[in-house]
Amino acid sequence: MNDNKPETKKIMKERIKRYILPENEIPRQWYNIQADMVNKPMPPIHPATKQPLKPEDLYPIFAEELCRQELNQTDAWIDIPEEVREKYKYYRSTPLVRAYGLEEALGTPAHIYFKNESVSPVGSHKLNSALPQAYYCKQQGVTNVTTETGAGQWGAALSYAAKVFGIEAAVYQVKISYEQKPYRRSIMQTFGAQVTPSPSMSTRAGKDILTKYPNHQGSLGTAISEAIELAMNTPNCKYTLGSVLSHVSLHQTIIGLEAEKQMAMAGEYPDMVIACFGGGSNFGGIAFPFMRHNILEGKKTEFIAAEPASCPKLTRGVFQYDFGDEAGYTPLLPMFTLGHNFRPANIHAGGLRYHGAGVIVSQLLKDGLMRAVDIKQLESFEAGMLFARAEGIIPAPESCHAIAATIREANKCKETGEEKVILFNLSGHGLIDMTAYDQYIAGNLQNYEVTDEDVQKNISELEKII
Repeated sequence: MNDNKPETKKIMKERIKRYILPENEIPRQWYNIQADMVNKPMPPIHPATKQPLKPEDLYPIFAEELCRQELNQTDAWIDIPEEVREKYKYYRSTPLVRAYGLEEALGTPAHIYFKNESVSPVGSHKLNSALPQAYYCKQQGVTNVTTETGAGQWGAALSYAAKVFGIEAAVYQVKISYEQKPYRRSIMQTFGAQVTPSPSMSTRAGKDILTKYPNHQGSLGTAISEAIELAMNTPNCKYTLGSVLSHVSLHQTIIGLEAEKQMAMAGEYPDMVIACFGGGSNFGGIAFPFMRHNILEGKKTEFIAAEPASCPKLTRGVFQYDFGDEAGYTPLLPMFTLGHNFRPANIHAGGLRYHGAGVIVSQLLKDGLMRAVDIKQLESFEAGMLFARAEGIIPAPESCHAIAATIREANKCKETGEEKVILFNLSGHGLIDMTAYDQYIAGNLQNYEVTDEDVQKNISELEKII
């Protein structure tokens, strides 16, 4: 497969370049990387007692099965409920695609593949966790769920999943994204969810934030605070989360487990696996199944998380315990963080505007099993435009970060002549993000970077709190 001669390329193009698994090959279990990690993630801490969390400590917030999954560090494989797997079959397996167009546009000898998660009913990978979270809530007799969302992919997924399993959903959407992406709001409302811009005056957390910062445009940290507060104060209601936590990454591993089988169909194995990074759900989803072979078998695949330069928790944050939300309602999590009070710039990749990284990814980064790069907004859109013209798919602004990192690596291969195999996750399409593309085409977007002073200020305030 690694013959790059023109005549060989012609033959390859005449063969299948989209790899789809038959229905009976869709995974029946999720992969829990915590069981195989040499250094387990440090435990989440109860903010009041400062003791390691037990599953029952989380029962007031999450469905009980999700709490057990969150803290499970012993079972490498977790069964997918058959009811959830049946719903997966509506759109899974998602295609693995050989990106011949992008390869030719770059003139690279690298073989580039992408896992196309944009084909789900809501246009992103987020449904992979929304369905099981709604299912476990329904099984427990929960009637209402709350959540947060940035750009709206997770909110759309949870709204749809809640409707599938017959429960009501309330979504707090980051205010700047609520205004920038009105059609994502419409999608959530179409599925029957109540959508509120965050911070709002409907919760104590929102009121406190707006009192302190009247023009606050919101962040995932603020929206999480409001969603948790509503869940705690509403009878028979649970909170659901779209990224960061370990059980979310667990559900997303269906992406990488499928990709393993599909790469085998293509006759190749990735030298690099790349995904954009906000809290860690799609990165973990595609990376963890391949990473287990590095851990258990000594394979040398590189894993690269691509985050925005305006919210660089992996590349410039510190590792310590921090809250997962702005108001301090969550447990204390051992994470790479910019501080839970960090106010990210108003970039269009709303799903990546989060101050911290999940505990699993944070430990993997500490242990050198992966690395991170930061991508400026203009570079990400330049990459998205090139990909759209080469492959015919307009990527979500979040996914553009993964494409930009892929292009960087493919260009290195062009310089060295190496035929590396690169796999990245196309986490969602950008058809509801065309306002952002309009602004980029018109030259009205700009780069945002965090100063060292801003990073140190937030971190120093965090040290006073903990």
